[in-house]
Amino acid sequence: MAAKDTVRRNKTDIQTTLCADYNLILNKVYEKDLITQREYNNLKSINKVDVEWLVTDIVDKMINKGEDTCQGFLNLLQTDEDIRETYPELKKKKWNDNRPLSKPVQASSVDSTDSSPDTKRQKKDEQYQLNSKPTGLCVIINNERFMNHVVRTGTNKDAESLGKVFSWLGFRVLMCKDQTKDQMDQALNYFTSLSDPSQLPEFSVKEWSDGGFTDLQEAPKHGDAFICCILSNGLNGAVLGTDGEALSIKAIYKRFRATDQSVLTGKPKVFLIQACQRGEVGLKDLQSDDSRSLSIPGEADFLIATATVGGHDSYRHRINGSWFIQSVCQQLEEGCPRGDEMTTIFCRVIDEVSQKGVPNRPCVKQMPEFRCTLRKRLVLSPHCN
Repeated sequence: MAAKDTVRRNKTDIQTTLCADYNLILNKVYEKDLITQREYNNLKSINKVDVEWLVTDIVDKMINKGEDTCQGFLNLLQTDEDIRETYPELKKKKWNDNRPLSKPVQASSVDSTDSSPDTKRQKKDEQYQLNSKPTGLCVIINNERFMNHVVRTGTNKDAESLGKVFSWLGFRVLMCKDQTKDQMDQALNYFTSLSDPSQLPEFSVKEWSDGGFTDLQEAPKHGDAFICCILSNGLNGAVLGTDGEALSIKAIYKRFRATDQSVLTGKPKVFLIQACQRGEVGLKDLQSDDSRSLSIPGEADFLIATATVGGHDSYRHRINGSWFIQSVCQQLEEGCPRGDEMTTIFCRVIDEVSQKGVPNRPCVKQMPEFRCTLRKRLVLSPHCN
């Protein structure tokens, strides 16, 4: 039996056993490089009253990371002395897979089918060329405080995570905070063309720099790709401004359609929509988000991802941010250094978020969605500062 199947089939038993000492298993999976530094920091900071939920999250991460990670996790449970002493029940388990971790197979450099000039040219033509420095702009609209006194706690964590990961991927990251519907509309119109820098003060634009959002350094310019992230409340296929007025999600991205005048024509444009709707849903540290599914315009070069399919909730932790945005950042962090394309990464986001849940709350589930008209492979790569 494959290691992933073994972990999946024994998931409930493993979770129940590991709840005896959450900190130990968290530290061990981090020491063995089974989770990233960011994942470790996020899990470490969560209130210990949620131990059962957090252990579930650790096991889910093992499953979502694939066969090699699951095999490493099983090896850890079977061979580590601290683990065996702390969780004596594990000594009784008979795992089917105890083989060592397999190493990835690398392509041969002498493979004539991959090394010919025509093949290399074809592969280059099939992928968006991201050569500009910076790679492009990542614009975040982060609505935290609304005029009706609603506060979207946890949204700043999402904005910070997006700032870190897209800066790491070579983008210049800008944020507009607490925008009304008209301000969002005007800001988005500005970013389609960047034609009048004198408008910038109207949008309270901040820039990600040295681990935080600071005053804007200089007027922004477009590069070879564009990212737009909307973090707000939402209703019926729209996002809400801080004044409670709705801006259609379709209207958000349609203004970036290809035209003869647009500098973004032919370039990839990615939209991430995390839209909150109904606030509290009776869970201690969760708030409910909601957005409708989108219909993709006929124009090319778009990838649009929403936190949930239409008519359903999405969830945001008060401290650690939303399931969707945090998963996006994690999967970018893990997949981009391997050269994974964006559609593959978003499939992993859907898989990871769909498996999340809250113990004893089976109705708390979430299914993200993405649709795209990308004509080529979109591969984002880390940039060394």
